[in-house]
Amino acid sequence: MRLKLVPEGTKIDFFRFAKLTFGASVLAMVLSVVLFFIQGLNYGIDFRGGTTIRTESTVTVDIGAYRDALAPLDLGDVTITEVFETGFDNAKNVTQIRIEQQEGDEAVTVETLTALKTALRAIDPDMGFPSVESVGPKVSGELIQTAVLAVFMAIGAVLFYIWLRFEWQFSVGAVAALVHDVVLTVGVFAAFQIKFDLAIIAAILTIVGYSLNDTVVVFDRVRENLRRFKKMELKEVLAHSINETLGRTVMTSVTTLIALISLYVLGGDVIRGFVFAMIWGVIVGTYSSVFIASTILLRLGVKRDWSKSDGSAGTQYANIDA
Repeated sequence: MRLKLVPEGTKIDFFRFAKLTFGASVLAMVLSVVLFFIQGLNYGIDFRGGTTIRTESTVTVDIGAYRDALAPLDLGDVTITEVFETGFDNAKNVTQIRIEQQEGDEAVTVETLTALKTALRAIDPDMGFPSVESVGPKVSGELIQTAVLAVFMAIGAVLFYIWLRFEWQFSVGAVAALVHDVVLTVGVFAAFQIKFDLAIIAAILTIVGYSLNDTVVVFDRVRENLRRFKKMELKEVLAHSINETLGRTVMTSVTTLIALISLYVLGGDVIRGFVFAMIWGVIVGTYSSVFIASTILLRLGVKRDWSKSDGSAGTQYANIDA
């Protein structure tokens, strides 16, 4: 017997409270933008600049002990990661320590570096420091611009693809859902001041892909049903299509969330921000595919010219394979 999270033949009216759900989403987006400009993001070292220090030790790495040793130095945002790479001597335990740019200093000062080495050598007197690399504010600014450009290019590519695959109304609905997901994700990070670094940008791009996948599944079923139910109202076609794909949508989201929640609980501090962004993205991505993209499509309307003999009247590019 197959596990079914959603019973077959559901007839949920997803547009019964369309004004409420759509209005709540618009309000949440406005609030997210306000939080971004007033409170700002808690940028990590990737975007603020900072210093990366490699350490080598014959003693087994204890991240907690390293963190306790550096705490009295008041270095601000410090990230400590144990590194496993084939290029290092197996007898040596390697870590990567990243500290944020110190106020008024382009790079870490000799005094700060000396104090850091002294603190860590209290754990292992023979600890080595093979490399020290600094990222200045200019490079950090370029990373921010590149990250923003990457997100906009991804959304632009989606706009073009959906336009060709379906019609422009579908494209607008899909892109609106993606913008909704990205804005709310940024808003959550601004509200809770969770560290925002390049890993979060990677998570946002992943969220864009995940949300788009859900939206395309729904839209593809809508296109099929536009051909099948030629006299059915668009609102009923959309609701029927969402109900038909609801089981797949819920199953995909739940199984993904199970894996992500496990990573969040057991994965440690290094990937916690990334996993949190993914968990939030799966939730809002599933929501937007049902309540944002479809609602906008309903408001814009869809061309339903059934006078063509080739049966492709539902969408202008219906016969183009993805």
